[in-house]
Amino acid sequence: MFLRRSITAVTAATAICAVTAPVASAAGSAPRASGTSLAGPANPAAAPGTSISVTSRSAASDAAASGKKTPKALYGKADPKYDGVWRQSMALLALDAAGAEPARAAVDWLTSQQCDDGSFTAYRAEPGAACDEKTPGDTNATGAAVQALAAVGSQDATVRKALAWLRSVQNKDGGWSYNPGGPSDANSVSVVVGALSAAGKAPEKVTKDGKSPYDALTSLQLGCDAKAAERGAFAYQPDKDGKLAANDDATAAAVLAGTGSGLLPERKPDRPVEPLKCGKGDGGKPLARDEAADAGAAHLTSVLEKNGDHLLAVTPGAKGTPDYANTADAVIALAAAGHRAEARKPLNWLAEKLDSWDKAESDPAAVAGVMLAVHATGGDASTLKGTKLLDRLVATGPEPARMPDEKATGGMTKKEGGGSDVLRWSLLGAGLAAGVGVGFLISARRKRQGL
Repeated sequence: MFLRRSITAVTAATAICAVTAPVASAAGSAPRASGTSLAGPANPAAAPGTSISVTSRSAASDAAASGKKTPKALYGKADPKYDGVWRQSMALLALDAAGAEPARAAVDWLTSQQCDDGSFTAYRAEPGAACDEKTPGDTNATGAAVQALAAVGSQDATVRKALAWLRSVQNKDGGWSYNPGGPSDANSVSVVVGALSAAGKAPEKVTKDGKSPYDALTSLQLGCDAKAAERGAFAYQPDKDGKLAANDDATAAAVLAGTGSGLLPERKPDRPVEPLKCGKGDGGKPLARDEAADAGAAHLTSVLEKNGDHLLAVTPGAKGTPDYANTADAVIALAAAGHRAEARKPLNWLAEKLDSWDKAESDPAAVAGVMLAVHATGGDASTLKGTKLLDRLVATGPEPARMPDEKATGGMTKKEGGGSDVLRWSLLGAGLAAGVGVGFLISARRKRQGL
C-alpha cells in the first residue's frame, strides 16, 4: 500500500531517477498501492509533503490504446506497466487475509517478475529478458512482492534473493528510497520494514553504518518544536531546505512501520491513543520507535476526526476530496498499533462510501487495500458490511485454487508447495495405511488358524 504515482510523473521520474527524489507510489490503476497511496511527491517538481495519486489518464485507456492484452495470470485488466507487481502482490496478500489459496499461475507470474539481482520492478513485459536501466529494480515493488510471497509460502529462495538486494541498497541513514541512491522516504522505509517482518527478520537489526530503518523514520517525524496540530506527524522526505512537512500518507506508512508490521499485521490488545506529550525544553530529539508510532497514530486519529473519519486528497484537481486509499492505509496502521477502536471509525466510513469510489468495483489493488483494512481490524476480509470484497477481487484475475472453507484444487500450499506434493504424500499415506490393515488381517487369520 502506500505506493501510488501518476503515469506522467512515473515517466518523468524514470528518466531522472538517479538525480531526483524518488516517487512514493506505484502508479496506474491502483497503486498508490494499498489501495495504495504511497505518499510523497510523485512528481519531482511537486511541493514536498504532497502526494500524487490521481493519474492523468487511466491505465485502462493506455491498454486499450496500445491494443495489448494483460497477462492471464495477472489481476486487473488495466495496463500493468506501472503497477503490475504491486497490484499482484496486493491481490495475493488480500487472498491470504481472506483465507483463500491463490492459483499457482498467479504466484508463478509474480516470481517470474524477479530480476537476476533479486529486485523487482513495476512490470517486466518480457520476464526472460535481462533487467536494465529501462527496467530498474525499485524498493517498493520488491518489498511488496516479498510480503506477498512470504504470505503464500514455498517461495523461500525468491524471498531470500529479494531481501539480499534490499540490504544491498539500504542508505547510510538506515532507510530506503524508491529508487536506490535517492534520499530515504517514509513510504519506502515502511514497505521494506514490512518485507523484513513478513520474512521473519527483525527490522531493527538490519542496519547500515550503525543506523536502523527506525533511525531513518524518526528523523522524518515532526516533534514538539512543530505546530501543535502537526506534532507526531511524519513527512515523506525533507524538502530541499531540510524542512519537514506533515503528510498523512507518510504518517500512516510510518506508524505501520513503527509497529514492526507489514500489510498483514498481528492483532494486538486494544489500547487508547496517547498524543505526543510536550513540555518545556522538549525539542528536536527523535523519539524511540514505539513512542514515535504512538505519536503518529495520535496525529492520524486527530486528522481523521477532523475530516469526518476519512483522509483528504492533496492531488491537484482533487484536493479536498476523499482519499479512499489513504483512508484504508490509516485503518491498517491504527489497527496494527493496537488502536482498533479508532481504526473502525474510518473503516465504517469506507463501508458507507465504498460505492462512491470508482476503483472499489474492479481495481484489484483498491479492493485488496480495503480487504486488508478489514482484516487488520479483526474482521472477515472477504466482506465489508454486505459488500462481497473477495468476489470482486476474484473477478479481476485467476480463480483461486481454494476459496475459504473449500477443498484445495491444486494451487500453492504453504508447506508442500503444490497440489502434486499433497497428492503424492496422500497416496503414500494411503498405501501405508492399506499395508498396515492387510498386516492385521493376516495376523488375525493366522491366530484363528492356530499358526
